[in-house]
Amino acid sequence: MKATWVSSTQSDFWQMREAHGSLTCASLRLTGTTGQTMAGFGGCFNELGWDALGVLPDGDRNAVLAALFGPEGDGCRFNMGRVPIGASDYALQWYSHDEADGDYGMERFSVERDRRYLLPYIKAAMGFRPDLWLFASPWSPPTWMKTHRVFNYGVIRWQPEILHALALYFLRFVRAYREEGVEVRQVHVQNEPAADQKFPSCRWMGERLRDFIRDYLGPLFEREGEECEIWLGTLNADNFDEFIVSAMIDDVCRRFIGGVGLQWAGKSIIQRIHAAWPELRLMQTENECGDGKNTWQYAHYVFALLWHYLTNGAEAYCYWNMVLPVGGESTWGWRQNSMVCVDKDRREVAYNPEFHVMRHFSRFVQPGAVRLDVSGPWAGNALVFRNPDGAAVVVAANPLAQPRTLIFQADGGNVACEAEPCSFNTLVVPG
Repeated sequence: MKATWVSSTQSDFWQMREAHGSLTCASLRLTGTTGQTMAGFGGCFNELGWDALGVLPDGDRNAVLAALFGPEGDGCRFNMGRVPIGASDYALQWYSHDEADGDYGMERFSVERDRRYLLPYIKAAMGFRPDLWLFASPWSPPTWMKTHRVFNYGVIRWQPEILHALALYFLRFVRAYREEGVEVRQVHVQNEPAADQKFPSCRWMGERLRDFIRDYLGPLFEREGEECEIWLGTLNADNFDEFIVSAMIDDVCRRFIGGVGLQWAGKSIIQRIHAAWPELRLMQTENECGDGKNTWQYAHYVFALLWHYLTNGAEAYCYWNMVLPVGGESTWGWRQNSMVCVDKDRREVAYNPEFHVMRHFSRFVQPGAVRLDVSGPWAGNALVFRNPDGAAVVVAANPLAQPRTLIFQADGGNVACEAEPCSFNTLVVPG
């Protein structure tokens, strides 16, 4: 049996070669149990990313976009992405799409600012991936809808006219993007509702998220025939009962929920959600961001995050900032990692370790792939998928400082591969 073996190490980043059959005992074995069907992999479109790409010559900028979204070649082949509704913490300035105080009918709603940064970024990606699908969430609603009337901190003003207006704000956004030729498939009600931050944010209690979906957002989308899905996300909360159970046991609210999106502290409850509602669609909505140093060690932590979310039923995994200037500093002073760094002064591009981690999954695991459960000594450092074309894809890390022989018991025999120290590896066995 012949198979393709791709390895990334700190020294060479990316090598492709053949692996061959072996008769020794397998360190990974299929159990016969299947998991979720994969929807895809992607990253978030943010203003600072497009601003950084804007300094590059057209050819260099297109090369980065091709490496992220191009459906051919050795890049990531991303098929999905996230877009903020208004300012994220990686916007150039804070804004919403309607800051006209008391505009309950959303008469002043506009995506004009997005035509400068986010929409060109998305459309450039769609030039390589026309079937790109998006989900969207606000970091903060318009300030006049909040108790503190500022983008950071505060909670929603719990008044019927405000809640009707906020539901309409979501509808206007989805339809405005559709008019721009960009389809948003999902809206998630609030980015990190359990966090009260100095950057754009808005804190929600779980019961109020439930009531807003049940009484305002869900009924509006239903009346208007809007097919965009409503997701309970993007949850950074570890309170399973407050944020999940309260919504899911409400029959009316449950009818409107397309799935649950989780990030950061939300990773601690994904296993419980999947156990309680195995049919419920789950996704990871924001990769943890690091500190801007982009180390190989943190890339191994990101691999562990991917393993955790995908093993526990997530159908999609979304990286945070795909592209940032060197240093990864936000407009409010937080340094974060990215897949790609742009040196704006030298107009140079660097591909960081987490770019390679992501493409070990997204380059080979096709939309529609089914995750396969495995057992064996290396099951805690590997995931296996069956692609629609029948090929088996094994993605494995070797976090040890010594090389390791990994052996996969495939359908037609065993395949052995040598994993370099501290490496990421993908094995593709034809169906």
